[in-house]
Amino acid sequence: MAKTIKEKMAGIIPKLREERVAVLKGHGDKKISDVSVAQAFGGMRGVKGMICDTSVVEPDQGLIIRGMPIMKIKDKLPEEIFWLLLTGELPSEDELKGLQKDLRDHGEVPKYVWKVLKAMPKTSHPMAMLDTAILVMENESIFRKRYNEGMTKMDYWEAALEDSLILIGTIHTIAAGVYRIRYKKGDLIEPSSKLDWGADYARMLGMAPRKGQNYEMMRLYLTLHSDHEGGNVSANTCHTVGSALSDPFYAVSAGLNGLAGPLHGLANQECLNWILRTMEKFGGVPTEKQIEDYAWETLNSGKVIPGYGHAVLRVTDPRFTAFNGFGKKYLAKNPVFQTVDRVFNVVPNVLKAHGKAKNPWPNVDAGSGALLYEAGLKEFEYYTVLFSVSRALGMLSQLILNRALGTAITRPKSVSTAWVKNQVTQA
Repeated sequence: MAKTIKEKMAGIIPKLREERVAVLKGHGDKKISDVSVAQAFGGMRGVKGMICDTSVVEPDQGLIIRGMPIMKIKDKLPEEIFWLLLTGELPSEDELKGLQKDLRDHGEVPKYVWKVLKAMPKTSHPMAMLDTAILVMENESIFRKRYNEGMTKMDYWEAALEDSLILIGTIHTIAAGVYRIRYKKGDLIEPSSKLDWGADYARMLGMAPRKGQNYEMMRLYLTLHSDHEGGNVSANTCHTVGSALSDPFYAVSAGLNGLAGPLHGLANQECLNWILRTMEKFGGVPTEKQIEDYAWETLNSGKVIPGYGHAVLRVTDPRFTAFNGFGKKYLAKNPVFQTVDRVFNVVPNVLKAHGKAKNPWPNVDAGSGALLYEAGLKEFEYYTVLFSVSRALGMLSQLILNRALGTAITRPKSVSTAWVKNQVTQA
């Protein structure tokens, strides 16, 4: 049995390389997708043009990580999910302990990072602070050092893994530090050698354990947001930058820049804002009839109801179901959660009657913000940082595997509008 994630990967990678060679040799000329003009102008939505083995999103099932539906692994630690993403298997107890030790051994944040963060403008966005810290830490890159020394292509994945362990070992500490610096929460809190990754992140933020409830919430949040195929903006950006052999610090920093965009990482705070506005409008938890009327008012004014609908899914996002289950367990009497739950009972039927939504069901963002808010994290701008800490697991696992398999540099062919018009005319 492998003792470390590096040993585990060393045993797996040769078979993965052989599989890729066989697929390309036997089926390299087969077509897997056609592209319409609408797709070319519409952000390549739905175009099958890249490979991602860590996870898939099925329209009728939701997120599946390495063949395992997310609801079956929602209670696993984020560290276990990282092992699963990389290897296709959940770790044994000894393997989990070894990975946690690896992350702690790589978990020291250089002092210069804190100096840079404290020197930034007091009004800096927390995502800009996290991204800056990751980029500054490029100074620690093992990949860059070994590449400059002349390592072989076959060893790229090892150096990428080393950088990834540094990033995952420190990103939760840095993110917690960003929160405490940006929102003047007091001194930085040192990481613990006794807690798991998610629980320690919650502790370093300054969240009270509350009999483990907040720790459980943080583990759940980090696990549910860890990966979501390879085509989303953050993962795709990280992949593209990494394909140029930019080291993981550059690649993850680029991915985080994409995650900071309003159309990608801000959805949960927009959903929570709508919930709070609804509560303010009705002076507390609204009735289902009041929610129905307000939903129609929102739609008739040309606006959308945040958190409902998804680019791929055509069922309730199982990640929403997982968050809702947590809320029913711990927050049944909490007004914000009660409102979220009642909205879920009402809005899908309104959207069905409205008739314009391809998917009337809630996505993960419809419920996640309410849990963060109830746990005491009320600084909405910070929510994307939490998302980033989690999504680093997926971005880095994809990057390591791509370095192991020698995935080519990303370079799609672009065409002009004039070319498209000409082709359409000829057709």
